[in-house]
This record gives sequence, structure tokens and C-alpha cells, in this order.
Amino acid sequence: QVQLVESGGGLVQAGGSLRLSCTASGSIFRRYPMGWYRQAPGKQRELVADITSGGSTNYADSVKGRFTISRDNAKNTLYLQMNYLKPEDTAVYYCTADRVVPFYRYWGQGTQVTVSS
Repeated sequence: QVQLVESGGGLVQAGGSLRLSCTASGSIFRRYPMGWYRQAPGKQRELVADITSGGSTNYADSVKGRFTISRDNAKNTLYLQMNYLKPEDTAVYYCTADRVVPFYRYWGQGTQVTVSS
């Protein structure tokens, strides 16, 4: 069983920065692709960024150049550095970890990010 715990959310003004963290339980962390998703009120959950076990990254077009995903396998921690935040970034942000075979996606409980204009 994998447990994911997010932290680092909060209220920030437009143009500001936040860093989200996600701590994973278990020694399997380094083998799992991981990601950040978000869900704004009234909208579907969407991928923000993901990272493979080898460190390759992928970003949604809306956050490219502003957000950076990274992982520290020694600390079992996933990060999302968010810069130049916009009001449209307001959402609950979720950390995920993917067991590849058989496929199963683990989710954290979510952390609220609110960006004021």
C-alpha cells in the first residue's frame, strides 16, 4: 500500500510562488512514475505535470515555463515548484504515483492552492 501526503498549498497573490511537496511511504517510490493533477471548482481533474522514475518530465501547456516538477528519491518526496501563479491556477492539487504492472494509480488527499488577483 502506498500513501501520499501533500503539503505546501495556501493563498498567494497573482505573480507569486508556492512549492508543493508530496511525501510517499514505502521503498517503491523510486520505481514509480509520479505526477501532479489539479481540479478547479466545476471543472474536470487535469494533469499538471508528471515525471518518470528516470526523471523525464511532461507539462500541461498552461503551466509550461512556470511550473517545475522534480523528485528526490532519497527523501521519497515529489515537488512542484509553481512560479508566476495566476488566478486560473486556483485548484486542489493532487499527487499521484503509478504502479505500472498491474496498473494502479495512487492519489493523495489533495492540497488547496488559491491565487488572488
